[in-house]
Amino acid sequence: HLFCIITERRLRAGGARSKRDIITMGEDTSILTKEPESWNGSHLISVTQVTPCGLALLHEVACSMRDLVRSTGGDDRLKHRILATVFYEASTRTSCSFQAAMKRLGGEVIHVDAGKSGNSSAGKKGETLTDTINCLECYADVTVLRHPVVGSVKEAASKAVKPVINAGDGIGEHPTQALLDLFTIWDELGVDRCKNETITIVLLGDLKHGRTVHSLAKLLARSGMKKVVLKLCSPASLTMPDYVKEYLQKYENIVTVETFDLKDAIDGSDVLYVTRVQKERFESEEAYNAVKGAYIVDKELMETAPGGMVVMHPLPRVGEISEEIDSDPRAAYFRQMENGMFVRMAILALVLGKP
Repeated sequence: HLFCIITERRLRAGGARSKRDIITMGEDTSILTKEPESWNGSHLISVTQVTPCGLALLHEVACSMRDLVRSTGGDDRLKHRILATVFYEASTRTSCSFQAAMKRLGGEVIHVDAGKSGNSSAGKKGETLTDTINCLECYADVTVLRHPVVGSVKEAASKAVKPVINAGDGIGEHPTQALLDLFTIWDELGVDRCKNETITIVLLGDLKHGRTVHSLAKLLARSGMKKVVLKLCSPASLTMPDYVKEYLQKYENIVTVETFDLKDAIDGSDVLYVTRVQKERFESEEAYNAVKGAYIVDKELMETAPGGMVVMHPLPRVGEISEEIDSDPRAAYFRQMENGMFVRMAILALVLGKP
């Protein structure tokens, strides 16, 4: 665990005044460390809860989950445990991967489509979010919650007795996506390389609304990686929010570079993390049309990219990555999706005390 100790010291050297400053986001959130007991019964609301040693533990458990799935398909460690997936916004990958993760470990799932056109009466009858979650945890052992309002998941968790996992709160955070993204980066490039060498990562596309990149940028800063050059490439109207950039400035292991030129950004880069322009976040069709298709990763671009540059995307894609790239060995986005199930299996096992 020497690496964990050293990297947590690096975090403090990067501007944090105390363990609480860099790890917690409030009195109602837990510090998630190398000790499995710190995860047991805890909420997962933000990547800022997880220490470098906690990341090492999660990586270890997720690797064991991958081995388990590939050897026997799963086990029964979560038999008789129930997961409630509660989504006030649409989801395919996050919802399905959490459900698959729970079932791979022998558990069961209650799914609530709580959006305006969904199957839940709670919101339509005016019930508060906290009441809905308090009711559902009477039936379930852990809740995965997605909601369109920033901070809503943290608020619901503050009144919950059982673990609540943030599956996305508006344009705020998406911690489990960031955790699977970091797992994928380490897996594709090699853990030792990421810990000991400078890694250059391009975040491309809608950086303003993309909760995936907000969480990933924070996580990279506090991951304990030796040095990360983070190239922020987006249209001028969709740049990374100031509060994220200010957070990154506290960490000595992160260097940020802003650019609008994709070809310039990929030069010398190890990872290209692509995001879609999120139509649902725009106030008008005209505003969306003005920036959609601003960047397209196609065969021509990949011919100029470094031979070992990994291409990632949280999906869905809507034209920003050409399908002709799918057969390129550098295209990691479907491997990334599978990693999501392994990482979420690890998270569920940890918060339910069965890693």
